[in-house]
Amino acid sequence: MSASRRQLLGALIVLTAAACFGTLGPLSRLSFERGMEPIGFVAWRSGVGALLIGALVAVSVRRGLDLAPLRSLSREARLAVTTAALAGIVLNLAIFIAFDRITVALALLGFYTFPIWVTIASGVLHGERLDRPRIAALLLAISGIALVLLAQLGPGATLRFDALGFALALTAAVSQTVYILSVRTAFKSLPTEQLTALVLSSAAIAYLAIALATGGLASVLLPFSVPDLWPLVLLAGLVGAAVPTLLFLVGIRWIGGIRTAILAMFEPVVGVVLAALLLSEGIGPLQLLGGAIVLIAGAVLQASRDDPERAPGAGPDAVARLPAPG
Repeated sequence: MSASRRQLLGALIVLTAAACFGTLGPLSRLSFERGMEPIGFVAWRSGVGALLIGALVAVSVRRGLDLAPLRSLSREARLAVTTAALAGIVLNLAIFIAFDRITVALALLGFYTFPIWVTIASGVLHGERLDRPRIAALLLAISGIALVLLAQLGPGATLRFDALGFALALTAAVSQTVYILSVRTAFKSLPTEQLTALVLSSAAIAYLAIALATGGLASVLLPFSVPDLWPLVLLAGLVGAAVPTLLFLVGIRWIGGIRTAILAMFEPVVGVVLAALLLSEGIGPLQLLGGAIVLIAGAVLQASRDDPERAPGAGPDAVARLPAPG
């Protein structure tokens, strides 16, 4: 596959992942309205996602996928996998607690500083070139996100803010940066399916342990007494965890950290649209303009045609058995 075709397909994969992640805002809101707490939501999301990816891994192994024995991993690879798993755990817990403490738009404004940190760190650590199209795309995407989110903070909006909530949003941004950088190293030793399964299963176990330690087990068990929660947590596991986590990792592998981080900013645009459709929240002209700017940023990003650094063995045939054109 040519570099340009891989970049285009990788961009579409990341946009799809971002759209799936964008469902989590409305799904979490609907779950919280039915009595579920953040720890219960993230535990179900990760647990269902881990089971689905585990099934995919089993099928892939029967079709010839070679899993990497964890004992055979180098010290660097083990550290990278562990760091990615821990970063994912902190990321989700921090951002969903932030959603519960402060206005969602404020939390997202803090969280979506992560593309800036990813851009800087990827240049320093991985040698990804920050050319003019990438700079323009980054600035456009940030401007578009700001319009989308600030429109939600206009006159008449009810604002909730505390220092801890915003600090958690920034913590989630740092965790996302560490996650993206760590998985790039882990790719050298693990197939994408296996890495996805490790990340999600580690998160599920950690959240369950936290629930047991903090008295949050009742929230985890809530779907058994509130049946209306089942469609929400199952969708969160499939559409909000299994599918986008796998695609996000594929995107990082194919097009690099900088492109992935910028294109991931499509997520809140989808979230706002879904909130309007499912939660009867209106969409104003500023939000439409912001969404259009984010899409333009994605188009501008395609103007940067250099081939980003890729991990050894990270070709399309090694990634999730996705069909590769060309």
